[in-house]
Amino acid sequence: MNAPTPTRASTPAPAPVPAPRGRNAALVLDLLRGAGEAGISRLELAERTGLTPQAVSKITARLRAEGLATEAGHRASTGGKPRTVLRLVPSAAHAVGVHLDRDELTVLLTDLAGTAVALRRRPVDLGAGAGPVLDAVTEEVRALLGEGGEGRTVLGAGVAMPGPLDHRAGVPGRVTGFPEWAGHPVRAELARRLGLPVVLDKDTNAAALGLAVRPGAPGSFAYVHLGTGLGAGLVLGGAPLRGDRTGAGELGHQTVQLDGPPCDCGGRGCLEVLCLAAVARGEHAGAARVLGAGAANLVRLLDIDQVLLGGRVVLAVPEVFADGVREVLAGLGLTAPVGVVAERDAVAEGAAWLTLAPVFGKETGPSSPRPEGTG
Repeated sequence: MNAPTPTRASTPAPAPVPAPRGRNAALVLDLLRGAGEAGISRLELAERTGLTPQAVSKITARLRAEGLATEAGHRASTGGKPRTVLRLVPSAAHAVGVHLDRDELTVLLTDLAGTAVALRRRPVDLGAGAGPVLDAVTEEVRALLGEGGEGRTVLGAGVAMPGPLDHRAGVPGRVTGFPEWAGHPVRAELARRLGLPVVLDKDTNAAALGLAVRPGAPGSFAYVHLGTGLGAGLVLGGAPLRGDRTGAGELGHQTVQLDGPPCDCGGRGCLEVLCLAAVARGEHAGAARVLGAGAANLVRLLDIDQVLLGGRVVLAVPEVFADGVREVLAGLGLTAPVGVVAERDAVAEGAAWLTLAPVFGKETGPSSPRPEGTG
């Protein structure tokens, strides 16, 4: 979708957010999300949560009063009166997802269920520095929220960008190739500019989170993203693995050739520089084999269930990359299946989930990124 001309519309003030009170309410809300339009009955909610029917009735009554849930008809019962079915109200709240790539900015708006409802895109140059780039982010988010946004409940904005960065402090480190971003208070500045809570994380972590919350997602997987750079988002036990310094998943800077070409990170023979060099030569099959070597290392090290590939380079020739990675894994006797994430905007959608996830009881551990509030 081509981005319309940016406007100077002011950001609508976020409506009060009716956040669930406590783990049980979030658990019920997540089950409503998973049930989709078909909905789920109170009895099924009680069976799946282990809560008493009385507790479920109290929780669902409050969710209905707050506009987060509604009745969705009735379902035939095996005995007695038909069961009332409840479902999530996706339009009850929204979240902004921002993917700040090295050469492109994508901003989208999702509903409470994580479905994208609006999108804007424009070129940027990360090397222009934080000032001009964050000006662009501010303009695009304001324009996005100014398009029919009156009275809309906006939970906040999730921002995903290349690392390294500190997801707890909301501050980038020496971004590979763009050291001028080191130490800039991106999260705090955007929260002030937008008047919204903001969460900052690495692009691959955000994408992995968005994939992890999908119904039926594997419990452990690696999302390997090849675009303007190469990195991985790791999910173990259903939650993203970031590490204390947000350093987990730096797949692109894994040394695979000791005397290889220099990389912007300061190393030599990094997976990223070898893979992107093959792409630049038009040797996509060779790039896929290099990517397969990195994926094999992840499978061996973490014993993950699945490898998922994404990013603009992969999506240009998805079969070539999927087949090439599968071939490398199979040749090493590794059985982890390989898939392709077909959505171009998986990172931006995952960025929105940085804000949405806590509403559903996800991302509540000590390694989860924290939002910068607006006071």
